[in-house]
Parts: sequence; C-alpha cells; structure tokens
Amino acid sequence: MAREIKTAHEETSAEFVIVIGGGNIMRGASIAGDVINRVAGDHMGMLATLINGVAMYHTLQSIGVDNVRLQTRLRCEDVAETYFMNTALDYLNKNNLLIIAGGTGNPLFTTDTAAVSAALELDCDVVLKATKVDGVYDRNPDEDGATKFDKTTHHEALINDNIKVMDDAAIAMAKEHKLPIIVFKLEADSILRVIRGERIGTLVK
Repeated sequence: MAREIKTAHEETSAEFVIVIGGGNIMRGASIAGDVINRVAGDHMGMLATLINGVAMYHTLQSIGVDNVRLQTRLRCEDVAETYFMNTALDYLNKNNLLIIAGGTGNPLFTTDTAAVSAALELDCDVVLKATKVDGVYDRNPDEDGATKFDKTTHHEALINDNIKVMDDAAIAMAKEHKLPIIVFKLEADSILRVIRGERIGTLVK
C-alpha cells in the first residue's frame, strides 16, 4: 500500500490525506460485550489505528517518502502529533503526505466517519475507499448473480441494506455535503488510475 501511495503522490499533483483504520488489529464494536463495553472497545480500536499509522509513516519513509506527516485525533503526543485542521492544511499546501490516525477521537464513530469528516474539514474533492473488492454490488459479491454498480447514489446506499459502501453515518454526512466516494479494489496502480480519472470501482455521488 505504501508503494502505491508513493507512486500516486509522485506522479500526480494530488494532495493526499490518508485516514488509516485499525480493523486488522482491533474493531471496537466487535469486542464490545459484558466484559468490555462499547466505549472501551472503541478506544482500543482507535489505538489500533494509531499503531497502523506509525507503521505506515515509517514504511513510507523507508521507501524514500520524506515529506510525510502523522497526526492523530486521539491525543498521544509521545507517538504522533495531535491533529489540528490548520496545521493539516499547511502540510497539504506544502505537498506533504498526511496520515490521520485515531478515528474521530471519540467513541461510537467508525473510521468511515473519520474519513468523511477529514475530507470535509480539509476541503477534499473525493473520498477514495480502497477495499478487497472491486466496487459496490447489489448483494454479497461472493454470491452467484451479484451485480456490480459502476455508479450509485448516496441515497440508494442509505436505503438499500444490501449495498455496503460505508456505515450509514458516513454516507449521510457525505450526502449532505455532496461529497463523492469512489470504492475500488486496492491492487497495482489502482490509486494512481483513480486519481487520473480512470473509471474503476464504483462512484457514489
């Protein structure tokens, strides 16, 4: 993923904000129960995103990306710089890659919501969601007969429970502010191709 980001950053004039998740380590909602409540679980999940943020930061540096910055909405000054919108905008204006970890900094919100929120705060043109599947389908893509959408609307994604783009809070926020989302499969050159305007994945607008 770091190599894909590096290539896209070097070969385009796009400004990048990377909102990083932590599902490979810990999803707060999935562990919440009798022993660990949802708030505690979400704090664990946000800490997981910070672990991934540190990993991505150092991985990018190791492959020659010197102009990368790591901020976190979950305050942890010894590990990463606390997120401030004006500082983040200044980094972007100076052509830095910006990684934002820590979710929204508050429990009960997903990384999807954190990504849309960051995109709106930093005046981004689009949210790119790189996933394991090549777009949005009308049902589970592993099922026979599943149909892929080249494009769909925020409204349709909200009312159709079979369409899985992001969580409803994130989609509703994007809909309210007319922020497009592109869902695509992370593979060789896919980030670069999307930024150059090639129609891959599914456009939600």
